[in-house]
Amino acid sequence: MKTIRIYRDYFFDQRASLGSCFVLDEKCNRLFKSVSLERGWMDNERNVSCIPVGVYDVVLEYSPRFQKDLWEIKGVPNRSECKFHSANYWHQLNGCIALGKYEDFLDDDKIPDVVSSRSTMEAFHKSMGDDTKAILEVYNLFELI
Repeated sequence: MKTIRIYRDYFFDQRASLGSCFVLDEKCNRLFKSVSLERGWMDNERNVSCIPVGVYDVVLEYSPRFQKDLWEIKGVPNRSECKFHSANYWHQLNGCIALGKYEDFLDDDKIPDVVSSRSTMEAFHKSMGDDTKAILEVYNLFELI
């Protein structure tokens, strides 16, 4: 089973957090790397907070809203429908995780955004192969120091 790891290393006030996302195979070989974008930490409040640090099951499921298969994060306390999907801006996320090629400032809010999210998400899905289940580990790097 593959492992998805997110290392958050930058919070921009309570609106956005950025980090790195890796997909690792069973032997911890890196299959994928990108920038991750989430909402900032707001006490795990629905629709406005990133998910808590922890370990979660992730399952590939069909999303009627996005009309495609997406990786959904299961077992987030008091939350549901937390998914990996494409987005460039923090305000396009309601507790989900977006991936991008790199970060840049795309609008005027002075908060970093992610670039090429759609193609990065395609690469993420490709790195997951035919798997339909994985493990997600989420860390805040500044808490590890």
